[in-house]
Amino acid sequence: MAVKILVVDDEADIVRMLKYNLEKEGYEVATANNGRAAIEKARARPDLIVLDVMMPQMDGWEVIRQLKRTQETATIPVLFLTAKGTEIDEVLGLELGADDYIVKPISPRKLIARIKTALRKKNISSDASEQEAILHIQNIVINLPNYSVKIDKEEVFLPKKEFEVLAYLAQHRGRVVTRESLLNRIWGDGVIVVDRTIDVHVRKIREKLGKYADLIETVKGVGYRFKDDE
Repeated sequence: MAVKILVVDDEADIVRMLKYNLEKEGYEVATANNGRAAIEKARARPDLIVLDVMMPQMDGWEVIRQLKRTQETATIPVLFLTAKGTEIDEVLGLELGADDYIVKPISPRKLIARIKTALRKKNISSDASEQEAILHIQNIVINLPNYSVKIDKEEVFLPKKEFEVLAYLAQHRGRVVTRESLLNRIWGDGVIVVDRTIDVHVRKIREKLGKYADLIETVKGVGYRFKDDE
């Protein structure tokens, strides 16, 4: 079965070029030329979305916010492909949950390589067994495939990066996780993120954990430890 990719951009020439090159690689391609159409077509659960930022009706920032808030689309990998090339824009895109942030122009060959990397990461995540993919810690349930968290049986929304930080700490509970390992695991080697970014994410996670906030311990000068379940 062909891998399905949704390409979202309001520039018709770019959409045609991407569609042509992706179909040459054997992908099945759907297209949308504005944010609202993207949300509608994402309901068909494509395997990956290539998303522009500056579009009519709804920009890419709002599109990804809505995708990540909706259970049926939350785990679809999103690659931003945009002319907005500042570091602030890139950090915002990644913190909203994008799997990659690519600045135009880029050659079709390089874009396809980045798409393959994102799809490979998705497949690795999907290989975990159901038992391994759902973590139960006290009254916290972390569902890795669905990117969902329940605390005392109530669902709590975490943006993608916050969820991934929480999940990684929980998967390594009882062990100290360094800031460096979190940066490499969650943001990747090619993204410049300062330690302060990790601290801000952990602070927000603790706020959402409420009475369970002290499960995440700070190891001064090193990183964090999720307390072992007792």
